[in-house]
Amino acid sequence: MNIDLSAEAIDYGVAALGAFASAGGDRIVEDAERDPRGRRAVVEPVLAELGAWELDPRGDADELEAAAALCRSAGYWAVPYPVAERLAGPKDLDVDGLVVVSDHDPAAPVADLDIRLATVTLSGRRSIALARPPERSPRTSGFVTGLVLDPLDDDGTADIALGLTLPIWTLLGMLDRAMELTRSHVLLREQFGRPLAKLQGVQFQLTDAEVERAGVEVLAKYALWSIESDHPEAVDDALALRLAAIEAADTVFRIAHQLHGATGFCDETRLSWLSRHSLPLRRLPLGLSATGEALTRNLGRRGLTGLFGGTAESTTTRESVAP
Repeated sequence: MNIDLSAEAIDYGVAALGAFASAGGDRIVEDAERDPRGRRAVVEPVLAELGAWELDPRGDADELEAAAALCRSAGYWAVPYPVAERLAGPKDLDVDGLVVVSDHDPAAPVADLDIRLATVTLSGRRSIALARPPERSPRTSGFVTGLVLDPLDDDGTADIALGLTLPIWTLLGMLDRAMELTRSHVLLREQFGRPLAKLQGVQFQLTDAEVERAGVEVLAKYALWSIESDHPEAVDDALALRLAAIEAADTVFRIAHQLHGATGFCDETRLSWLSRHSLPLRRLPLGLSATGEALTRNLGRRGLTGLFGGTAESTTTRESVAP
């Protein structure tokens, strides 16, 4: 079993990072909060130039890996656009994307975007969705708005694993950036005449955060491999990934904010934007407790298989993550 991404997918992700940087980088989300309707005109040309809409994540393993790498790059810049949801769109419906939603109060980060979405619940019920007008500003909502659903008479179980997994690759990109920002911060800031990075307590905190981030990366690759291999446990693996990713994000962002201090909550600091726009990914379609309940309900008395069935230990050492 090889869960590593192909060299081509990795190169594609690097190219996407550069493309988003050239399109404005951090300014993309800043401008989008001021002009939510204008973000489509900024982001979609970048995705088109990257050939994002030509990818077939459902039909080709290499293209699925490339789609995951693209989602990760979008997350790194907190791109305020449903990249993962667009890439997960089903081929049998005339829609622009797919969103996994809860049974109650379905919502998605698609406010002010004129796109046609399909939705699927964890029980496999599919619908065509219409986004409601947003009731809150992007700063407080993360572009999330409610959805009006028109149910379909078919089974969407095959959509669930991909619809759950690709957004976690976006969240992984956010965790990558949070760690990068925090390392840079503790290297630059001094306390008692020496960089914060030299303090043992800071090094231990960074290590805890990096172990969580690295663990999500391994599990995300495995969940992707499970989808590629058409495993019957792919939905279980995707739910287990989501559960681990939410827990990891809580740890990474908590430590990042602690080490940044009060400045981490100010918009002059990139971490503030990143953590704020990570919230929809961590809360939708289900938060931590509800995701755990859904996984438990799915598994019954079977238990998890593969990497999720045991304890996935990271080989990362304290020395390797200390700045």
